[in-house]
Amino acid sequence: MKYNMKEWLSQMIAAPVKKALPVLSFPSVSLLGCTVRELISDSEKQAEGMRLVAERTDAAASVSLMDLSVEAECFGAKISISDDEVPTVVGRLINDMDEAEALAVPPVGACRTGLYIDAIKKATEKITDRPVLAGIIGPFSLAARLLDVSEIMMDCYDDPDMVHLVLEKVTDFLVEYAKAYKAAGANGVVMAEPVAGLLSPALEEEFSSPYVKKIVDAVQDDNFILVYHNCGDNAPLMTESFLSFGAAAYHFGNSIDMKSMIEKFPADIPVMGNVDPAGVLRMGTPEKVREETIGIMEKCCEYPNFVISSGCDIPPMTPWNNIDAFFAAVKEYYGK
Repeated sequence: MKYNMKEWLSQMIAAPVKKALPVLSFPSVSLLGCTVRELISDSEKQAEGMRLVAERTDAAASVSLMDLSVEAECFGAKISISDDEVPTVVGRLINDMDEAEALAVPPVGACRTGLYIDAIKKATEKITDRPVLAGIIGPFSLAARLLDVSEIMMDCYDDPDMVHLVLEKVTDFLVEYAKAYKAAGANGVVMAEPVAGLLSPALEEEFSSPYVKKIVDAVQDDNFILVYHNCGDNAPLMTESFLSFGAAAYHFGNSIDMKSMIEKFPADIPVMGNVDPAGVLRMGTPEKVREETIGIMEKCCEYPNFVISSGCDIPPMTPWNNIDAFFAAVKEYYGK
């Protein structure tokens, strides 16, 4: 369903009672009775899982899988898949400038990207009461999966030209991938750029921000937004750079203090976060989930642009009584 997403965000800020917007998709495996392996291999299961999550929760939007292996796999990276964990990238694909120059930009639709685009198309047909947001990796985080996360940190100093070349190629791909989601009917994308949050502010400004801006400029408009997610520890030091690329909304991880983060943002830009998805939502009790959720809301809801969320993607095996407790806590807070 088509929405004026800029207006949707403005209405969200203006609403005295706001719906939560967690990154909630992989726990659909228990609603579907399937494995993660089956979910990532079947567009109908993904779309139906999103529908079941939307049916069970009063989330502000439906968010698709935050699977950060999909794009890297397209470029040739090896991935590890299991039945109960999110897929991960294994090893290093690019070792030097020669391999960076030889790296081919794959067509959108290669490997599982076509399947994920099809899932969004099907989801938008099933879910018509709220926006549907697709998941996409950020440019530096994708480059890090091709160069190896630890190695790219050194490469930024030792071989910056190679890093920039890889970034140019992955950014060209991500622009087309986001455009394909847009054409499939998505109302926006949630871009996960966590590895950039491990950089120094100066390196983030050089190696991530300009490439994120290129993607934002290419796809964002009144009807399609980019929500920028960063769960790195250094994110609070980078807010000026984040604002420079003009994402419609921002989403931050639980390693940072949410209140001090939201204070750095203009009142007309939604800022979302940040209940711990692993330690609290996955491993905690419903009582712990309630305590943490209300605690964050008590600190941050004085800011009208704050939207309660998970700090990152909620793990597949998260108990649904904990997820239900999260939504119940949001309702309880606003019911006071």
